[in-house]
Amino acid sequence: MDLEVRHLRAFVAVVDAGTFTDAATELGVSQASVSRAIAALEAALGIRLLQRTTRHVTLTPIGGRVLTHARRVLDEVTHLRQAVEVSRTELRVGYAWAALGKHTRRLQKTWSALHPGVPLVFAQSSTPTGGLSEGSAEVAVVRRSLDGDPRFDTALIGEESRVAAVATDNALARKRSVRLGDLSRYTVAIDHRTGTTTLDLWPAGTRPAVRSTHGVDEWLTLIAANQAVGLTSEATANQNPRPGVAYRAVRDAPPIQVWIAWWRDDPPPHLTDLIALSRAAYSPRTPGGAGRGS
Repeated sequence: MDLEVRHLRAFVAVVDAGTFTDAATELGVSQASVSRAIAALEAALGIRLLQRTTRHVTLTPIGGRVLTHARRVLDEVTHLRQAVEVSRTELRVGYAWAALGKHTRRLQKTWSALHPGVPLVFAQSSTPTGGLSEGSAEVAVVRRSLDGDPRFDTALIGEESRVAAVATDNALARKRSVRLGDLSRYTVAIDHRTGTTTLDLWPAGTRPAVRSTHGVDEWLTLIAANQAVGLTSEATANQNPRPGVAYRAVRDAPPIQVWIAWWRDDPPPHLTDLIALSRAAYSPRTPGGAGRGS
């Protein structure tokens, strides 16, 4: 017989209530139903979990260890149900460094007018897929191509310019704009896992020294201390102002493409509207083309 969640729930209820009768009352089922569930659980595991007397029950040594895991499983089941309920009432959009930058508020306002009963919630997740792989978001804003991952589909929604991030007491902060060559004289902070900067932006022979970072907060803290400079999307500058950090336009850096990504086999409700509204938010800079799934 296979182990079932209801068996674990009955087991925990008996331990917490102290008797089969009280556990049945707590669960709203018959005492016989609780007894059958415990018997089925013990049969599935091949062990004795409870010592029964006429007045109460006690855990066996192995039963105590199983209880710890049973509680953990039931907690995860509760979290799973909560996640499903939330997904029915809101659309969660993950991102690693910035949502849509200066376009985020416009998108939220137009979304709210179109879908007043389904809030558009942006959630940061410092992962390459912006929370998709981890299940913390139904869709994600990504600035690194996911074309090599067959699990996901994407739609191109726009482009963003690149900006340099430097300490306010760095000489580059006195300039209105900089070039990639200006940055190459410094150590450049790069998040290889979730960032958009690679050494391929610089010609061979002119590439800067690199300081690896993890996530936007660590990246900004390093730059504010003038221990490195950075290169990022304009959305980062808009969404992550930081005392001690100045953002400056980079005149000779290529733009960054921005995609909406989702699970290929599980597109969320209202996906078409989200893509259309996102592209409108970037208009008129949005390219005419689109990525996979558009």
